[in-house]
Amino acid sequence: MSPRTAVRPVVAAAVADRLLRHTAPGVPGTRLVLDWAGPVGMDLPDERAVQAACGLMHLHGRATGGPAPLAVDYASVVAGVLAAQGVTAAGIGRARGLDLREVRTSVAQGALLAAGQYLAAATAREGDGPPPTTAAPEPCAGGLATLETCDGARVEVETLDPLAWREFWTRLGVPPAVAGRGWLPFQQRFATAVCPLPDELRAAARRRTLPDLRAAAYDTGVSLLTLGTDPDPAVRPEPWRFTPAPAVPPAPRRGTPVPAVPPVPRWGTPPPAHAAPDALPRSLPLAGLRVVESTRRVQGPLAGHVLRMLGAEVIRIEPPGGDPMRWLPPLAGDTSARFTALNAGKRVVEADLTTARGRETVRALAAEADAFVHNWAPGKAGRLGLDAPDLLSARPALVYAWASGFGDTLGDRPPLGTDYLAQVHSGLAAAVRPADEPPAPSLMTLTDVLGGLVCAQGVLAALAHRERTGRGGRVDSSLVSAAALVPRPAHRVRWTARDRPLRTADGHLYLGPEARANPEAARRLLERADRSARTTDEWTHRLAAAGLTATPVRTDLAALADDPAFEAAVAPPDPLIGHARPHAPWEFA
Repeated sequence: MSPRTAVRPVVAAAVADRLLRHTAPGVPGTRLVLDWAGPVGMDLPDERAVQAACGLMHLHGRATGGPAPLAVDYASVVAGVLAAQGVTAAGIGRARGLDLREVRTSVAQGALLAAGQYLAAATAREGDGPPPTTAAPEPCAGGLATLETCDGARVEVETLDPLAWREFWTRLGVPPAVAGRGWLPFQQRFATAVCPLPDELRAAARRRTLPDLRAAAYDTGVSLLTLGTDPDPAVRPEPWRFTPAPAVPPAPRRGTPVPAVPPVPRWGTPPPAHAAPDALPRSLPLAGLRVVESTRRVQGPLAGHVLRMLGAEVIRIEPPGGDPMRWLPPLAGDTSARFTALNAGKRVVEADLTTARGRETVRALAAEADAFVHNWAPGKAGRLGLDAPDLLSARPALVYAWASGFGDTLGDRPPLGTDYLAQVHSGLAAAVRPADEPPAPSLMTLTDVLGGLVCAQGVLAALAHRERTGRGGRVDSSLVSAAALVPRPAHRVRWTARDRPLRTADGHLYLGPEARANPEAARRLLERADRSARTTDEWTHRLAAAGLTATPVRTDLAALADDPAFEAAVAPPDPLIGHARPHAPWEFA
């Protein structure tokens, strides 16, 4: 390990410290080892090097034509949450009789976890065939979803309803057939990180004023938020809010038989031995605990995925016939690679929550669980009779967690709680891009990932509280509360040419901290020759000879699985999973 790699990541450590303080009274007794590279066999001296090496620059820059760094320390924040999770989980494990004294994680492991769904899609294999060539779309200039109006406003719209989408554009004078061509790229931007809308839609928005777009959105039920240039949000909610269950003697567990947990049905082949809940090592801190989740998309499933990697058995409630996300291309075997990336190893119980029988299935499962997690829309839990008081009355030791979009920051009728609107509301959409670029959300799902991780840490904090008191309670977190963890300056940052990836003969290169701190030395070296005439490896060695580090920018996620430097951090595709995936981001000792 080089001296640079050994430098402690300050932002990651600060995030971990903050979350562990919020887990009060804390979980002492665990040694945390937190560095940049972890098991990745590369010299990664800072946040930007990690973004370059692990594919985040590629994912963030897809929509604007080429790799670009996030202007915030995103991978460091993810690593900070992972560090807090590892320490808290180790404390829970010790309280349950395990001798866990040290946990290790890294910023690179945080970046790989954040890119996990895209890595799965890029390496997906249907059956025994090779990865599909369309798994990882090429960069697409002009592929953001942000719209501009004739009076200079920039807006982000959101809907999950194709009819509302068509009607919104019809109100703006766009023929239905043209609006329909924009629906698929608009919906798929969550999976592809690009949004190549038809030019006719962007032109229609530019012909109208902001009040025109707001009126069309209001009339059709489409959510709309205006992008500002202030990266510092006016509201910074706490990462999660914990409300302990009433101090009453623990109620006996229900006598109602828990519905039998069937093997994963035909739409998801049985998980492999190394991913099956009953095959997880018994030395993991949450071994023997059960989590029930009723979640969809990314935020909620990722929370369950994290808890499963820490050893918990996770039972996933899906509608009859299975979650529709199971068939989102590309497929790995007969299941969506992106879906499997978040849900492999979970058991499945089908329940129709619109029926009394389906709701009773949830109650019965929750009565035998240690935690229940959902990311339903606001008010749905109450309408179903499955809110925290309903489930805690039968099981006061239950940890009930709701992962929302906006929490209570926008009242009781918020817009759709999706990643990109959360980036706008939190100021992250302004913070992720430098001052010479207009603000726009990253189409990499930043807050979905952070939101799932923060929800999982809230659950761990509540489980640690339960170990001390015997009482469960309610945990409320949101995409916005997770976004608030990302440090950002009071004003948008300004970049020079050295802050952007440099083009080489066969790819891109990102200059290290020495070169960025000594731009004159870098300029003299780089301007003596045509950069496009030398390969990335050649320039890396030339810079190193001059005492200037540089990191090759990863633009092919599929190659991660074959790179010897990532062998200890990324599992290659196997016949059962069907795609590459990051290993669990902690090592416990």
